[in-house]
Amino acid sequence: MGGVNRTKSGGAVGANLFAVRSHNTALVLDLLRAAGADGISRLELAERTGLTPQAVSKITARLREEGLAAEAGRRASTGGKPRTVLRLVPEAGHAVGVHLDRDELRAVLVDLDGAVVGERRRALDLGAGAEAVLGVVAAAVEGLVADVLGGGGLSGVGSLLGVGIALPGPLDHARGVLHRVTGFPEWDGFPLRDALAERLGVPVVVDKDTNAAALGLAVGGEGGSFAYLHLGTGLGAGLVIGGHVHRGARTGAGEFGHQVLQLDGPACECGNRGCVEVLCLGAVGRGEVGEAARVLGVGAGNLVGLLDIDLVLLGGRTVGAAPEAFVRGVAEVLDARARREGVPGGAVPVRVAPGGERVVAEGAAQLLLAPLFGRAGV
Repeated sequence: MGGVNRTKSGGAVGANLFAVRSHNTALVLDLLRAAGADGISRLELAERTGLTPQAVSKITARLREEGLAAEAGRRASTGGKPRTVLRLVPEAGHAVGVHLDRDELRAVLVDLDGAVVGERRRALDLGAGAEAVLGVVAAAVEGLVADVLGGGGLSGVGSLLGVGIALPGPLDHARGVLHRVTGFPEWDGFPLRDALAERLGVPVVVDKDTNAAALGLAVGGEGGSFAYLHLGTGLGAGLVIGGHVHRGARTGAGEFGHQVLQLDGPACECGNRGCVEVLCLGAVGRGEVGEAARVLGVGAGNLVGLLDIDLVLLGGRTVGAAPEAFVRGVAEVLDARARREGVPGGAVPVRVAPGGERVVAEGAAQLLLAPLFGRAGV
C-alpha cells in the first residue's frame, strides 16, 4: 500500500484536478471536523492540504451551499484584515449504525461528528430467518430515524447518508454477502446488503462487527497498530495495521475466535475442536471468568507474536460484565510471554475499548461517515 504524500505542515496532499474533486473535498471536510466549533480559516485549509487558495475557496463555497459548512466567526491575523473561519455543521448529515448480534439488535443514529443523537435496542433471533430479521432491522431503523429526524420514509430524509450493518462473520464486505455465520449456516450466501438496500431505499454497507468497531476506534483516535477483541455471544478480532483496517484479500481477516488451542478440546459450532471461542465461552458459562481471561490472553498472545501490534483493546458484552478481570487476565498472559521472550519495552498494553456496548453500532455508522471524510480505510 503506497504512502500518502504530505505537505511541509504534515497535511495530506490534495490534487488540483477536477477528476479528484471528491478527494479534495474529503480532505477539507476532515479538517473542518477536526477543528471543531472553533473552526479553521481557508488559508489554514490550503496550507494543510497543499491545495491552492482558489481551490479551497471553491470547495468551501460548495460546502456552504450544501449546508455542510458555515462561518464560525473571525480570527485575528498577523497582518491585514481578520480571517473568516469555517466550521463543520454536524446536523447536516446523519448515518445509522446497526449491530446485529445473535440475540440482540442495537441501532444508533449519529451526526457528522459521530455523536449519537438517537438509539434503539431490542431482542433479536438471528436464526429466525432472513425475512423476519430484515423486518426487525427495517422497523428499528425506520422508527429511529422518524423519532429523531421525522419524515415519511428514509429516502425522504435528505440528511441521511445510509445505514451501516455490522454482524458476526465470516462475510464478504465488498459484496455485502454473508458466509457461514457460526451457529447460523442458513445465512450462507445471503446478499444482506442488497436485500436491505432494496427494503430501506437508502445505501447500505455491511461489515463484520469487529471490523466496524475497529474502524470506529481508529477514526476516534486510536493510532498505530492494534487489535480489538470482541467477546460477546461469540469471539472475533478487528485488526488495524499501520493505521488501516485490515480485512484481508477476501475480507475474511479477523476470524480470531476459531484458532485452535486444544486439539482434543470441546467441539465448536464452526466444526473444529478446542477453538479459543468455545474454550472462552465455556469457562464463562461455568463462572470461571479468570480462566476465560487466561484463554483469551493465550489467543491474544498468539496475535501479538504474529503481527507485532502496539495495543490490545477488549470489548463486547461478556467483557463488559467483568472488565477488570479480563484486562488483568489477558495482561498477565502477555506479561509472562514478554518476559520469556525478552521483548524490548515489555508487554503490549491491554485495556477496555472506549464506547462500551455501543462500540460496534457506532463503528457501523462510520462505515458511511468515514468515506465522506476520506477515511474509508483509515
